[in-house]
Amino acid sequence: MTRTLPHTEIVAFRKKVYSRYKKYGRKLPWRETHDPYHILVSEIMLQQTQVDRVVTKYTEFLKAFPTIKALAAAPFKKVLQVWQGLGYNRRALFLKQTAEVVVERYKGKLPASEELLDELPGIGRATASAVCAYAFKMPVVYIETNIRAIFIHTFFPKKRKVSDDELVPLVAQTLDKKDPHRWYNALMDYGTMLKEEHANPARKSKHHVKQSRFEGSDRQIRGEILRMLAGTSKIKKVDVLKKFPGEELRVGKILNKLLTEKMISKAGGVFFI
Repeated sequence: MTRTLPHTEIVAFRKKVYSRYKKYGRKLPWRETHDPYHILVSEIMLQQTQVDRVVTKYTEFLKAFPTIKALAAAPFKKVLQVWQGLGYNRRALFLKQTAEVVVERYKGKLPASEELLDELPGIGRATASAVCAYAFKMPVVYIETNIRAIFIHTFFPKKRKVSDDELVPLVAQTLDKKDPHRWYNALMDYGTMLKEEHANPARKSKHHVKQSRFEGSDRQIRGEILRMLAGTSKIKKVDVLKKFPGEELRVGKILNKLLTEKMISKAGGVFFI
């Protein structure tokens, strides 16, 4: 059953969030623009990466690829080189592929549509909604980990395994439709504060997934392979095994997966980008 909030509760909630934002709101470079491409870059970078790591890389990336057309035309190896340090390197490929599609299909302009953005490589509904809210000021319902933390902490303090289906109506009811850009920025900072002051409320979400350990993981080997290839013209499997001795089977599977994902290419026994 959908929960309906009384108007007084909505007003009080907005007041609390905006009051916190007025006093402690962060000044971040992507908050100073409504350029859809710049906002898309920031949103892709912020997926599973902390804000302080993104700030410098965001500026560096836009300096290297100032427009979506510049990104579409750039060699993937160059994109990967600039991306180094952010992790989850497949996001760099998705971002470049998205740029190529947008240039070809939409004449270099991101569409102001959740549905059309969601169809682009690696974006997904949450990122599509974020771009619509921040770039196009559309009053869309947007759910991500900080927003989950806020709404679970505020409206479901004693419940566990809270579903997004329970949160979406509350996000919609409390949304500041006149200024979704400012409202969602305020929510982001409020959610960050809650995570610092309380055990992360988002862990009570039905959709919460604990991040796996990086050291010794497949992600570490993937990252090292791509770091090596970003810095040189080609490598062999034996070069990777020097860094991960005794992991021949794992390294082989990871190389094959990178080939399948079109992150890397192979000719003979040599891998390259």
